[in-house]
Amino acid sequence: MRYVSRRDVLRGGIAAGAVGALGAVGAGIGFESPTAALAVSRKGKRKPNSLPDPSRPMGTPDESLPFNYVICWMMENHSFDNYFGMLPKHGQPLADGFKFDKAGKPLNFNMSATGEKIRAFKLSGGCAGDGISQSWDVTHQSIYGSPGVADMSGFVKAVNDDQPMAYWQGDTLPFYYSFAKTFTLANRWFCSAPCQTYPNRRFLMAGTAFGDISTDTSSIIGSSGIAAAPPNGTIFDRLSAAGISWRNYFTDLPQTGIIPTIIEKYPQNVVPIAQFFADCAAGTLPAVSFVDPEFGALGEVGSPIASLPSVASLPGVLLDTTGGDEENPQDILYGQASSAAVVNAVMQSPLWQDILFVYTYDEHGGYYDHVPPPAAIRPDDIPPELGPGDYPGSYDIYGPRVPAVVMSAYSKPHSVTNVVHDHTSVLATIEAKWNLPACTYRDANASTMLDFLNLKKMSFPEPPTLAAAPDPLPGSLSCSDQPPTPPNG
Repeated sequence: MRYVSRRDVLRGGIAAGAVGALGAVGAGIGFESPTAALAVSRKGKRKPNSLPDPSRPMGTPDESLPFNYVICWMMENHSFDNYFGMLPKHGQPLADGFKFDKAGKPLNFNMSATGEKIRAFKLSGGCAGDGISQSWDVTHQSIYGSPGVADMSGFVKAVNDDQPMAYWQGDTLPFYYSFAKTFTLANRWFCSAPCQTYPNRRFLMAGTAFGDISTDTSSIIGSSGIAAAPPNGTIFDRLSAAGISWRNYFTDLPQTGIIPTIIEKYPQNVVPIAQFFADCAAGTLPAVSFVDPEFGALGEVGSPIASLPSVASLPGVLLDTTGGDEENPQDILYGQASSAAVVNAVMQSPLWQDILFVYTYDEHGGYYDHVPPPAAIRPDDIPPELGPGDYPGSYDIYGPRVPAVVMSAYSKPHSVTNVVHDHTSVLATIEAKWNLPACTYRDANASTMLDFLNLKKMSFPEPPTLAAAPDPLPGSLSCSDQPPTPPNG
């Protein structure tokens, strides 16, 4: 892992002076070009730094796309089957969930190391059990249950526990089930890499994990300084270079801390979530919003971010939270209530008819899913930083499916899409709307989210009524030692 000092970041920003220097195809803005060898290996594919529409100047909005605001709300650590495997039996028969017996119970199973068939089983309440992992090694072993075969049969054996086969359904997740049935559900949204939170959220912001495979402090800060920026920049560099407004709204800690140079360069764009609710109500949202749940400064995801001096100095940062993003061992009812508060704020905004909102999860959390991830285009020439005992691999396969729903006045109602997406589809959509240069081969060639929409018909001129999220308190106190921060809004 390469590290840089704060002085390096402030002295040599990736996008400094980019607007004036930008050419028609994004060349000359300070982003590194791919190597010749890499370009040859991806012959026929769109390249990093290329514009979606070379005939339009960078930063020019495509008025044919029926939105002017993009909002991304990404939660933590659940697979599609873990949340929506039962949806075919609960109001959306087109959802690609479990297979069922005549009694409506899931038939899906994994074998244990002792030869026991572990069928998918229901959890009641919001607390998850122990015995799950989404590490690089465990995720690969889960996918490749049989050597060299991506048959999704290794989840139980990889952790020697039955917990990966657990699932929830609509009686625990009434808001999420109502949300998924009302708008357009993704049947094929995969996490960007078969590993943990930090590399997947790096894909969301930069189209690459640039070597990272895990969630730990060494991913973002070392003895010599903070982790270096991705070599070809982030979506925030491109938005800033084009003069497109954006903000990262955070509950306790900002996800932009996972690429710490973002906060060093753009501290004014990182603000507390209370401002998001105010901006929704006032109709003053920026063009692009990344909204973060409560990661938990005392938890696995939040504690490394909390260690960054640039994060600790931000107004509104909370350093004593335990988390509300639905990562084990948190109560998922609290996360569902937080999602409902954010969704309702968007639906009540005067900007409603102009917003595209995506709800998804960073990775599968170690939970079973039955759909094998397809091959993925390698984003760049940076290999994963594997140790001698790590499972061999590259960033050339997606990770397991995760829940994803797109909400818009133009969403196809009560519908699904079977187009393959990953987190870089968020980047591809932003880049298509404002004609921004791609960060890597991955986002350059990712599907946009336009398949979720009917571009010619507004299906929801007024926001629909969704099922309420149950009050998570005081039940959420039973899942961890400390209470979470109550959701805002």
